[in-house]
Amino acid sequence: MDLVNILGLVAGTLTTVAFVPQVVKTYKSRSAKDLSLDMFLIFCTGTAAWLSYGIMIGSLPVILANAVTLVLSAILIVFKFIFKD
Repeated sequence: MDLVNILGLVAGTLTTVAFVPQVVKTYKSRSAKDLSLDMFLIFCTGTAAWLSYGIMIGSLPVILANAVTLVLSAILIVFKFIFKD
């Protein structure tokens, strides 16, 4: 694997893992009142577009990072509806 792909995987991992604490905190607190639904809907749409782009160009770092980020963001949207405040 070349340095460019390694850098892409490291960057994608860091930006994706950044969502994990929010998912855990929201789940543990059972509160999503401070999460912006509009922001996460827009973010998920953008992430889906990046995922599509990654698939089209065959970039593993772009595909992996955006697939996992999309799942984590979608979980937060689901929490927004489940944990009514």
